Amino acid sequence: MILRFIGYLFGMGMLLGILVVGGVAWYISSISRDLPDFEVLNAYEPPVTTRIYANDGSLMSEYAHERRLYLPIQAIPEVVKNAFISAEDKNFFSHPGIDMAALARAIVTNVRNFGTDRRQVGASTITQQVAKNFLLSNERSIERKIKEAILSLRIEQAYSKNRILELYLNEIFLGLGSYGVAGAALTYFDKSVNELNLQEAAYLAALPKAPNNYHPFNRTEAAIERRNWVIDRMIENGHISLEEGEAAKKVPLGVNPRRRTNYLFASEYFSEEVRREIVSRYGEDALYEGGLSIRTTLDPALQVMARRALQNGLLAYDEEQGWRGPVDRIDASGDWGAALGKMPALADVPEWRLAAVLEVGDDGARIGLQPRTEVSGELSGDREEGRISFDNMKWAAKVRIKGESARTAKTPAEIVEVGDVVYVTAMGDDQPDEYRLRQLPAIEGAIIAMDPHTGRVLAMAGGFTFAGSQFNRATQAYRQPGSSFKPFVYAAALDNGYTPSSVVLDAPLRIEQAGSGIWEPKNYGGGYAGPSTLRVGIEKSRNLMTVRLAKDMGMPLVVEYSRRFGIYDNLSPFLSMSLGSGETTVLRMVSAYAVLANGGRKIVPSFIDRIQDRYGKTIYRHDERICDACSVANWEGQDEPVLDDTRDQVLDPMTAYQMTSMLEGVVQHGTATIVSKLGVPVAGKTGTTNDEKDAWFVGYTPDLVAGVYMGFDNPRPMGRGSTGGQLAAPIFLEFMQAALAGKPPVDFRVPKGIKLIPIDRKTGLQAQPGDEGVILEAFKPGTAPPDVYSVIGFADDIVRDRLTVSPDANRAVLSGTGGLY
Repeated sequence: MILRFIGYLFGMGMLLGILVVGGVAWYISSISRDLPDFEVLNAYEPPVTTRIYANDGSLMSEYAHERRLYLPIQAIPEVVKNAFISAEDKNFFSHPGIDMAALARAIVTNVRNFGTDRRQVGASTITQQVAKNFLLSNERSIERKIKEAILSLRIEQAYSKNRILELYLNEIFLGLGSYGVAGAALTYFDKSVNELNLQEAAYLAALPKAPNNYHPFNRTEAAIERRNWVIDRMIENGHISLEEGEAAKKVPLGVNPRRRTNYLFASEYFSEEVRREIVSRYGEDALYEGGLSIRTTLDPALQVMARRALQNGLLAYDEEQGWRGPVDRIDASGDWGAALGKMPALADVPEWRLAAVLEVGDDGARIGLQPRTEVSGELSGDREEGRISFDNMKWAAKVRIKGESARTAKTPAEIVEVGDVVYVTAMGDDQPDEYRLRQLPAIEGAIIAMDPHTGRVLAMAGGFTFAGSQFNRATQAYRQPGSSFKPFVYAAALDNGYTPSSVVLDAPLRIEQAGSGIWEPKNYGGGYAGPSTLRVGIEKSRNLMTVRLAKDMGMPLVVEYSRRFGIYDNLSPFLSMSLGSGETTVLRMVSAYAVLANGGRKIVPSFIDRIQDRYGKTIYRHDERICDACSVANWEGQDEPVLDDTRDQVLDPMTAYQMTSMLEGVVQHGTATIVSKLGVPVAGKTGTTNDEKDAWFVGYTPDLVAGVYMGFDNPRPMGRGSTGGQLAAPIFLEFMQAALAGKPPVDFRVPKGIKLIPIDRKTGLQAQPGDEGVILEAFKPGTAPPDVYSVIGFADDIVRDRLTVSPDANRAVLSGTGGLY
């Protein structure tokens, strides 16, 4: 009876066991059917940081949603791998995906801790974490753990241990926005992963469980304790010796967070322009997740020079206008440092510091400087003070504070008051604790420098400060170029039968415009010079001559050449446009002048030399010239490779040289004589618009072209005399002096076929022996100085279309006016 009962129980147990096993098998089978395909790991392409570099390899900026740099397992040092394995899965290389011993320990520990406040411990292997991170959600449930275990077993069967570890070390989140060990090494220590030492690797290995719990600044003690625990595990597992471990535990964390966004000084406008181009070309996902490597055209040294020259020019003008008052005001009687520290500083102008006026005396003011930011991001507790002498604020004696009467200050107290927040700059080591009063310029501007042979933009500043305004006035601001457009009217003429010695009348002009009444253009400053050669017209920037020249050859030709040079896409064919009244950008103007400098070849301006994808494959290259012989493996006495330049010739090389020669005259005799201080061959043209709302200078040497623009963002007059020659040309000069320092002068290249013939500077006729005012003028084959003195472009309502006088005449009589010129 008992045996029968035992047999019955055994049978029921067997049946129940079969049912349980069957149920579990059915449950696992049903779960397995819904599991994601782990083979997607074969095509794993994680979001990777895009990095932008200058032309010398300096890192300019990084863009990423997840700050990650993907590294193959072979590139990850052993100390890093051993640290993570010791901290996360010491049996990684021996278990099949699930560590049963660790799982058993976790179960026992969690049973013991049941009912307490202690957090439950897990036993996930690195393989299980890969399964969760790549294929599952972070949901905390038994079903998710079962799926994780099944996937782990399958992953282990499909992939090598090294491949699984590679996926894990590149995917994990390690805090401060960083993903993967390479990204974390840069974020926490500003190092490549290969430069990490033992204690740094151990700290990174301490982070996967809960990065915020081991924050290097907010929870430093917990971070050190966890790092030391990892070091102990590495000792225990035989990866390091006891002596190495104990020495590493005595070292502070040494976290040195890497600066975000821009890294190369003064490159903010350039980086942003490249960012916009990448988004336009490939989309935002490619920028923030594609892991692109972008080599730009930026020359870091020239960039600093361009920034400095532009800032100096803007400040010089702004300070002449007077003092507009403090940035803000605070209560300086208490802890002024805390209040001052909350105010945003100019991140890209580190030379400038905010300061609070603490005391004002007869000889100056005592100031408190904005506390510096520590590595942790907290403000320093130190309170630094300095002084502004009256001499270093005298430029602000012309007080022009909005809402107050204009006045001239005779004491410091009439300029600043206690509690004023102002910008200051240090005077230098020879005057310690002495500062100069500053104010953010109300005027703005831009500068671009370019290689005229390739179109590579070497430097660009789009304003005084990117932190203050991200609007790029070099590429985004459309302004009237004024007279800086005239060279392209003259180039169109020279390319179509006119010569530099052609004579155009500089006299009053009335033009009837359909629907707009009578237009009477004027020369800047008034006055007329009578018949003058094209050379003199461009040198002296004569408006009336330019309009007559455009009228004589026809505006459709001017429109066509403005399109060829890339200045305008569709210029309106009105005569006023010949004076630069259409709007364009500094980048377009510099690109157009580059065509004159390089002999007439079309220029496509570029901020980017090359773009590579995450695998190193080049997907874009700016230089499209063909060089079949450049890839030859060995030199066997053959000629050096020749680059096949397939770019369009948009201007006759001889015309380009004639125009360059005339623009050299602008610097030597015309509106830009200040630039002659450069002391090397240089050509260029000033530009000033009506009411002095815009001031330009664009110029070039044989191998470098640069353009400068100044004006208010909301156009308004800058004041009488605020011309391109007075405002923009000095900025160009300062930049070029720095850029060309130590380099030998280079003459402009004269094309074959050009003839240099002596002519009379005033009449344009061929010079005779003993004549004064003789210059050498450039003529194309088949052209020469005229035999007959012919004056171009008389307005129908003032004088007749053409006037011819004898070759030896020095004056022309204008019929109907009695005027002599």
